[in-house]
Amino acid sequence: MDTSFQRDQLDNQILEALMLDARTPFAELAKRFNVSAGTIHVRVEKMKQAGIITGAQITVNPKALGYDVCCFIGINLKSAGDYPSALAKLDALEEVVEAYYTTGNYSIFAKVMCPSIDALQHVLINRIQSIDEIQSTETLISLQNPISRAVKP
Repeated sequence: MDTSFQRDQLDNQILEALMLDARTPFAELAKRFNVSAGTIHVRVEKMKQAGIITGAQITVNPKALGYDVCCFIGINLKSAGDYPSALAKLDALEEVVEAYYTTGNYSIFAKVMCPSIDALQHVLINRIQSIDEIQSTETLISLQNPISRAVKP
């Protein structure tokens, strides 16, 4: 990873365009920004090497896939040394879609997606709270997600 890379306005414009639609052809970006497709390609490759661009992905609607319940679970570990093991066990659960190692009231803050409240109850009792390294949990159910965006370049 190249940490010396300095973005300029063109790099930021390319990032913004690709964040809106990662499938935008380089030729289209070149026309939009009045540069050559080769320039776009070189800039994108440099941003990949710098670790700024780490991949391209599609976004799916979890509700359309049947995941109607989104919640956040604050997790307290028995000890700080339990973090690697607990994280590995949480990573093995497909319902855990994000996890953060945090300061404050919780050691780990996890985002969990389930098809129903019954499924969430099963995941909590039989899969998460049964992890030996976990001392306690607190669950917050999300009612809606009115703001969801990526950071601006």
